Amino acid sequence: MGFLDAILGRSKQKPAKLDALFALPGAAITLEAGAGLRPSGFAAVAFKPAAGQDFAQLDGELRELLEMGARESGSELKITEDRYGYRWVVLRDPQLEDLVTAVHMVNATLSERGYGPALLCSVFGFDAGAGGHDGVYLVYLYKRGTFYPFAPMPGERRDNELELRVRGTLGTDLPVEADLTRWFALWGIPT
Repeated sequence: MGFLDAILGRSKQKPAKLDALFALPGAAITLEAGAGLRPSGFAAVAFKPAAGQDFAQLDGELRELLEMGARESGSELKITEDRYGYRWVVLRDPQLEDLVTAVHMVNATLSERGYGPALLCSVFGFDAGAGGHDGVYLVYLYKRGTFYPFAPMPGERRDNELELRVRGTLGTDLPVEADLTRWFALWGIPT
């Protein structure tokens, strides 16, 4: 950061932290044993698409890579935008390891090309069984390198008790976001 940036109050964006994603398969075993949560075979990456030719070219390359990977692994792929203008790369695969690899590839590709600040989060679905839940998600915050649980219920409500139980079950298996004010609700996750 330069002198002028310091005077004007501008700060340099922190790079995304991506390696914590690879701890997820191990944590899934803990979640199944301790909370009865099983991977649902769903994952998604959310990012803010940028304007311009460079991003359009990157978007095309990313789609091509994902489609090729989906064909090889047998994954399903869908790319959509939400009501807030975020693009979601939605993946379905019964193998959590394949989902983690695909999500990491999306994140790394965007980061390497300078679009790390556009990354919002990754979401991994877990089946919660009974209880009127839409599912439980582990949300990965790129810029913090931490996860938090999100347990939506019908009517844009959340099950905070389940979220805290998931946090306790995870223990040290994953870096869990300590600041609960950063546990944002992600209503309308495209599935």
